[in-house]
Amino acid sequence: MSTPDFDCEGIVFDIQRYSLHDGPGVRTIVFLKGCPLRCKWCSNPESQSLEPDLFYRDASCIKCGACQPVCPVQALSRANPGFVDRDACIKCGKCVEVCPTDALTLAGKRMSVEQVMQVLRRDATHYRRSGGGVTLSGGEPLMQGEFARELLKACHTEGWNTAMETTGCASPETVADVIPHVDTVLMDLKSIDPDVHRANTGVDNRIILENALRIATLSHTVVRVPVVPGVNDNAQAIDNISTFATYMPGVDTVHLLPYHSYGENKYALLGQDYPMNGVPDLKPADMAPFVTLVEAKGLTCVVGG
Repeated sequence: MSTPDFDCEGIVFDIQRYSLHDGPGVRTIVFLKGCPLRCKWCSNPESQSLEPDLFYRDASCIKCGACQPVCPVQALSRANPGFVDRDACIKCGKCVEVCPTDALTLAGKRMSVEQVMQVLRRDATHYRRSGGGVTLSGGEPLMQGEFARELLKACHTEGWNTAMETTGCASPETVADVIPHVDTVLMDLKSIDPDVHRANTGVDNRIILENALRIATLSHTVVRVPVVPGVNDNAQAIDNISTFATYMPGVDTVHLLPYHSYGENKYALLGQDYPMNGVPDLKPADMAPFVTLVEAKGLTCVVGG
């Protein structure tokens, strides 16, 4: 393995420490910005753009007006619905710097591999003791393929386990470049039906399914299925995904992730409507018939994960 480029930079929107999910042991999850999909149920809408995103929390705003004169494009005004003119805003962050209550915050900042590693090293002892490590999530980490690769290499130089959550929506070249540096891939599959997939994510699933087969040959792979009302919460959809999983080399486990609306508030902070408004959350108990379908294929089924 070549020496990691610790100066390589990417856009990170969160680093979550002490996670007990998304891979073995105690983990730190690094969330990278950028995603080619527009899933209606996305719980991290701030992850979709490769640029920083401006959150505005009206409940935290004390109406001091300090932000308005520093905005170079006059995007902040009480006359605007939601205060921020999203079309005019250039996401420069000048308003964030002067906001005394964090009513205005930026999601996403440029960081080098070394800067991320400085955060990750704080929990190195926990990784070693628990068999844990680092998980890349997003967004879609493969959209920042070079940065993801160098960060994964840096983690391996420390002897840490690596994992990645991915939609598989990337070029085959990027997959071949990045995935060999991942110990466990958490491969999202939403639907085998191309029309259903396109209608609910905005993209065709052909390259995703092709890459899922490639990824399974390059790294230990676990299939993950976000089970979403009106999208794939039916026997045929889950059966189709389970059948496809049996064709993925080495795959023996499927995670079913019940739909939740935890990210709804983030849409409001971004001045957006929540696409799944009014759709009730699913409970683990709702997965019981789907667990039976998955296990009938000879696969281990886990609810959550």
